[in-house]
Amino acid sequence: MKYLITLISLALVCSACSKEEPAAPAEEMAAAEEQAVDTVDSTPDSSVPDTESLVVVEESAADAEPEDKSILLARADDPVATARNWQFKEGTNFIRLVPTQPTIGGADKIEVAEVFMYSCPHCYDLEAHINRWEESKDPGVRLVRIPAVFNQLAQMHAQLYYTEVFLTRSGKLKDQNGFRNMVFQEFHQRGNRLSSVASIQKVFARAGVSEDDFTRTWNSFEVDQALRVAADLARRYNIASVPAIIVNGKYKTDTGMAGGYPKLIELIDELTVREGLR
Repeated sequence: MKYLITLISLALVCSACSKEEPAAPAEEMAAAEEQAVDTVDSTPDSSVPDTESLVVVEESAADAEPEDKSILLARADDPVATARNWQFKEGTNFIRLVPTQPTIGGADKIEVAEVFMYSCPHCYDLEAHINRWEESKDPGVRLVRIPAVFNQLAQMHAQLYYTEVFLTRSGKLKDQNGFRNMVFQEFHQRGNRLSSVASIQKVFARAGVSEDDFTRTWNSFEVDQALRVAADLARRYNIASVPAIIVNGKYKTDTGMAGGYPKLIELIDELTVREGLR
């Protein structure tokens, strides 16, 4: 019996939000929003992270790689790489994207991209783990977030995310980490599905953003362009479920492949080390 319970628990941890899952009916979303109260208790973070550049960079690592080698990071002429006893295996815990795909930022840092949706409960569960990792990560590693667009609701939430990004960049939103936590709480704890522009604007208002600033940014060219970039990258990365992790446009993994949230963080660190040995 204990073995059965353990298997069920692991299945829940390793699951993800699939591209094939239908969005909740609009009537259910609207009813849930009406039941949500207008106040939210959130604990703002003391620092605002740098928002990422939205310029797509082809071949993130700059150096060309022959396609007939599985992982050049462990090639025979690299004594440091060959001496390492890697914990995770290609094909089991992660896959390699061939060819290497573009990244959002430049080649000055190793990029870790989290593809997520605000409506995904597994993304919500991963949030605390990825935030702790971000606080202690190597300064040569950059974390970016890419919203997936699987359905109409996800499209609206992706627009919410980039509105949040550009309002932070312009100084209109002071605490992006705190605001992102507010959105997750709003959806998963308070039952507000954020399925209309009006309901989303109210959340920004509670974060101190004026209606004019929200509307201007929500409808801006910058947000529209960012949405196009996100959709293109998700297609290039072949994202079918979230959360998904892409390291430097080369390695793709997720919670199920890694074996749980803590193992996923360990895997991210190992993949950035592998990439740093190039």
